[in-house]
Amino acid sequence: MKKSGAEILVECLKREGVKHIFGYPGGVVLNIFDTLYDEKDIKLILTRHEQGAVHAADGYARASGKVGVAIVTSGPGATNTVTGIANASMDSVPIVVFSGQVPTMLIGNDAFQEADIVGITRPCTKYNYLVKDINDLAKTVREAFYIASTGRPGPVLIDLPKDVTAGKTDFIWPQHIQIRSYNPTYEGNKWMIKQAAHEIARAKKPVIMAGGGVILSGASKELKELAEFMDIPVTMTLMGLGGFPGTHNLSLGMLGMHGTYYANMAVQNADLLIGIGVRFDDRVTGKTASFAPNAKIVHIDIDPTSIRKNVRVDVPVVGDVKLVLKEILKILKEEVGKEQWSAIRKSWLKQMEQWKKERPLTYRYDEKIIKPEFVIEKIYELTKGNAIICTEVGQNQMWAAQFYKYDKPRRFLSSGGLGTMGFGFPAAIGAQFACPNDLVIDIAGDGSIQMNIQELATAVINKLPVKVAILNNHYLGMVRQWQELFFRERYSHTYLDVVPDFVKVAEAYNAVGLRATKPEEVEPVLREALKVKDKPVFMDFVVDWREKVYPMVPAGASIDEMLFEEEKKEEKKVRAVK
Repeated sequence: MKKSGAEILVECLKREGVKHIFGYPGGVVLNIFDTLYDEKDIKLILTRHEQGAVHAADGYARASGKVGVAIVTSGPGATNTVTGIANASMDSVPIVVFSGQVPTMLIGNDAFQEADIVGITRPCTKYNYLVKDINDLAKTVREAFYIASTGRPGPVLIDLPKDVTAGKTDFIWPQHIQIRSYNPTYEGNKWMIKQAAHEIARAKKPVIMAGGGVILSGASKELKELAEFMDIPVTMTLMGLGGFPGTHNLSLGMLGMHGTYYANMAVQNADLLIGIGVRFDDRVTGKTASFAPNAKIVHIDIDPTSIRKNVRVDVPVVGDVKLVLKEILKILKEEVGKEQWSAIRKSWLKQMEQWKKERPLTYRYDEKIIKPEFVIEKIYELTKGNAIICTEVGQNQMWAAQFYKYDKPRRFLSSGGLGTMGFGFPAAIGAQFACPNDLVIDIAGDGSIQMNIQELATAVINKLPVKVAILNNHYLGMVRQWQELFFRERYSHTYLDVVPDFVKVAEAYNAVGLRATKPEEVEPVLREALKVKDKPVFMDFVVDWREKVYPMVPAGASIDEMLFEEEKKEEKKVRAVK
């Protein structure tokens, strides 16, 4: 019995194990939505914006490790997905986006709601397809999921003309997929792995720099084993948080522009830097010419284009992080005795402890006004570190990275590479679908939460107990911080003079709204929010608008040239006297 293109698509999704799709309907995808109407094995979640759908699929993928799926209509529906697709591409998140398209005979004629979404998304997808023949549909879907989830993961888009989903043909499911031009390298080169192991064994002052690749590869166990076996301190990128336990004595926290003092100092004084699943992006390296000046660099990554792209590398290893670390551990255990380096590393680890005491992550508590760091600390205290934390972008994101400790992978979901305001809330919705029994909290700013605030309806209708902690300072906080420090306090269009009453907004959507304006109200508000089990909660924390994220590495500086609050105050005093 022949199946329609829509029926073939849904059958393919079921065979790929898809349980949830995030989407928004439109004319050219009605065949698909009609087929989904009677489908019991797949739940379609109607978001309130196509960007929200893609971010939700992204959050679903990050939290679950599975491929996230979104479906939208043609034209503006498709173009609204671009930010979400670019975001997933930058952070190597496996999603498949299905966009509707006008019938094949109308493509190129400027038909109603036509857009060349394949051309538009080519720079920000891992691969994309325009299906012109219904007989290619099943194979295309199979390939898309394979490409999205293998090698370095990423987004794949499939553009579906209306006549393809409406037409009928025999359904043939491809049991095996082999793409001649696409063969990711999983097994690392044996010689380079041995070289890496020997460099690790010889180093007196090594540091591991762990990135998102550790989490994507499922290599957290191997990373911890290597760090403990070799007594190597570990620092993490923003995407790597949770890849190594944040409460571990070898953890240095995050490095880079807003990284810890001790992480940045460790990298700058190391004689060996072991980059694992990282891109060495500009927010991590600062001035590349002076990054890790005394260190040899070992770089392990499954994506060969990421190696040597931004920094010099002495020992490149292309391969899956988990498999490569297993091989390195095997060599070290067979060829090196622990007693040979334990004494050497002792002084290096002692230096870490000294740096931690010199400049711990801290802030000045105020009894009269809420400090945003205090809110994050209270969230960590009440959740005992067991929540899935999503963030928006800006100061809220950095405070969440600094003051919440992540001991497990896939517990910190944040837009790292693209820095997308509006990501956190729909991503939290996706994460809540992926992990229905987990507590999911979005830490947001009052500017970024308004980017996709309409997804409150999605959360309410689906009875999702997502909690949103809004750090409300009436500013675009991170931009304002730069204006204060580097633009003579000329606050050009960063003051949000009209901010909605978030409590009333929540109540208007039939969600729960709570507010804290004093430090003593923070914990009661959090406790009240955590009691709500069947609807989202907006918590409006009115925080100190003057608070800034420290440490901070200015643009173009080395990562050991950090600004601290007290030093900046002294500099401002001197400037005022002059």
